[in-house]
Amino acid sequence: MRISRVRRTVGIILTALVVVFTVYLSAVLIHRIRTVVLKSGYVGVFVLELIICAVAFIVATDIRTGFLVNGRTKALRAAGWIVRSVSAAFIVIILLMTCKVLTGCLIDNAGDGGNAVVLGMALEDGMPSDDLILRVGTAHEYIVEHPSSVLILTGGNPDDQGRTEAAVMKELLMERGVSEDKMILEDRASNTEENFQRAADLMSGDNGQPCVIITSNYHMDRAVRTAKSAGLANVLRKPAPSSFISFGANVMREVVLEIMSIIPR
Repeated sequence: MRISRVRRTVGIILTALVVVFTVYLSAVLIHRIRTVVLKSGYVGVFVLELIICAVAFIVATDIRTGFLVNGRTKALRAAGWIVRSVSAAFIVIILLMTCKVLTGCLIDNAGDGGNAVVLGMALEDGMPSDDLILRVGTAHEYIVEHPSSVLILTGGNPDDQGRTEAAVMKELLMERGVSEDKMILEDRASNTEENFQRAADLMSGDNGQPCVIITSNYHMDRAVRTAKSAGLANVLRKPAPSSFISFGANVMREVVLEIMSIIPR
């Protein structure tokens, strides 16, 4: 099987991109696994991300060389075509899910809401990550623009000193001049699902009123779906900017979690 020069060049570029992205992803995730409290969840997602990178590498290499369908027998070639088709379909699904996550980054329709749920993020060696600080900054901007609202700060997962994500956000907001009576802490949840379940309870029957979600832009699509599953019918979005350095890794994590959410358990 002859491979055209254009196809070979495209395959080389794609292979290089997959290798670079895998190295980048590994660097970001290994740092996070070493510093966060709940490591098991990140490890599981990291393994799945590496599997996706491996499949992408196979597809890119096949584009460059056509090795999957170069078997010596008809049976091997047929098996190669099956692997090629399944791998290509899998990558297409990943790309579509990535587009879905990225589209969720762009919607900002926050207006006046009685409650604004600010989602926490795992502390790194007891310190707020760059993205958590950016979420706090967005929450501060929102409460200044909408002083009649109340911020519900969510996130448990205490560090070695017992500081939770919600408590750290409260400290940062108070440093920015937000009064304590404008904040409600939900500091027992360990994931996004529990964040909204407990936040809904704190709203005291106001679940039909507008509720603003404040979280990182890459996290918004999944957060909105989870909020609606928790019974919050009228959800508005206020995405916070995110760190450029870890954005790609965070988008990949969201893609993996989206896929995991639709797999029957």
